[in-house]
Amino acid sequence: MLEKIIQILKNLHQLAYRSKELAKKMDETKILQAKLLSHHNFSNKDTILKNLAVAEFSVFSQWGDDGIIDFLTQYLDFEHESFLEFGVENYEESNTRYLLISRNWKGFVIDGSIDHINAIKKSDLYWKHELTAACHFITKENINQIIQENEFANKIGLLHIDIDGNDYHIWKAIQIISPTLVIMEYNSIFGSEKPYTIPYQANFERNKAHYSQLYGGSSLRSLCDLADEKGYYFIGSNSAGNNAYFVKQGKEKDLKIHTCQSGYIRSKFRESRDKNGQLNYLAGSNRLALLKGMPVLNTQTNQLESI
Repeated sequence: MLEKIIQILKNLHQLAYRSKELAKKMDETKILQAKLLSHHNFSNKDTILKNLAVAEFSVFSQWGDDGIIDFLTQYLDFEHESFLEFGVENYEESNTRYLLISRNWKGFVIDGSIDHINAIKKSDLYWKHELTAACHFITKENINQIIQENEFANKIGLLHIDIDGNDYHIWKAIQIISPTLVIMEYNSIFGSEKPYTIPYQANFERNKAHYSQLYGGSSLRSLCDLADEKGYYFIGSNSAGNNAYFVKQGKEKDLKIHTCQSGYIRSKFRESRDKNGQLNYLAGSNRLALLKGMPVLNTQTNQLESI
């Protein structure tokens, strides 16, 4: 009996090893394909400068942001080839992982789970690349200190904020970096006209704020207004309608500058949940209707309103 158990454990170990090797080979294949697509994108540069979504491809990003970021980080001039990304979980699926591997940029990633951060530090990425990973629950009160303590003050070329909650408030609070490129997740269901964000709560968690998990983040209108205050142009969205791209004014070259309306993409993914936590596949305006009565901050008047 003991011999059988030992053999089973050996077989499981071999299976795990083979699975790891297979995953590694698949990643290498995807990266090679992505490099071919990257070359193709530059032959299609004039079209992409008007519509970023044309550049999309995905290696490690959930949507097509790998391709957009790859194009922009080659096309734009960066004083610092380094990035900061929030809310990366274990970093297996993220928007800067491909940039780290393919362009060898320096990186700083933050997540609120110590298990996720430990997984990143144990991965091959951590010794193969100049990557810093830190565990923090980010607030507007601590973000500048976190950047300062990790020695990235005034040293970030690309900032990506995707925390499903206080995204607007965190970007507004950041003072000690001035990235060339900023990528902000926006909540498409708020539309393109309303300057709405959730009211700031330092301990905000989207899955606890409303059963639908749709209540969080900011409208594109609020982010475009904030970008203008900070000296950035809005240059478009991904085709999924959840990430907006902003470039430092004076760094845009021939990229098309969009209005909030012209660059807005209505999301079509259906992630809403019912009161039992099950997906209910709501789409379009039905998603916003589910949040009726929930408080929002009008970022133009600084007054609380209700959806």
